Parts: sequence; C-alpha cells; structure tokens
Amino acid sequence: MLDIIRDTIRKIPKGKVSTYGDVARAAGFPGCARQVVWALRAARGLPWHRVVGAGGKISLPGENGLEQRLRLESEGVVFHGRRVWMERHQHDFGKPARKKRKTVS
Repeated sequence: MLDIIRDTIRKIPKGKVSTYGDVARAAGFPGCARQVVWALRAARGLPWHRVVGAGGKISLPGENGLEQRLRLESEGVVFHGRRVWMERHQHDFGKPARKKRKTVS
C-alpha cells in the first residue's frame, strides 16, 4: 500500500500540489489520507512538499511548514493567505483505475 502511495506522490509535477485525501484516492485507497502521511514519513527522495492538507492548507507546524511553503513558492505555487491557490495549482490525477468485474454468462 505505502509503495503505491509513494508512486502516486511521485506523479505530482513541479508547480502543482495535491491533498492527502486526493493522493489516497488516486492511489486506490479512498479514505486513507493518514496512510499518505505514513508513506511520506518513511521515505526519502519524495516531493513531500507538494502534498498539502484539505483546501490547500499547510499542515506542518513551525519550520517544516515554512520550508514547505518556500519550496512550493520556488516552484511558482501561489498562496492566498495561508492556503495554496488550489484552483490554479491542484494536480489532476485523472480518474482512478477501476477494477474490472467478472461477468457471468
């Protein structure tokens, strides 16, 4: 599960962001936003700064939150107050892959 979530996070391009919940849904695990946090904590080399809280809010406290904002701004991400301008910068993963159902003949 965590490897799939990490692969999904790697798909977020520079200058775009996604929420924890959207990453979970795109990875095929709706409702598992907390596991996205776990995947980010246990991995190196991920674009962690491109994953934000609901509505574009930076969830990290203190210096880590400031670093996240600075990294995003260096990629051209615009903020409205304390939140990312989601209408402009939210990454669209497209529709999640659906599992094929077996049909009974």
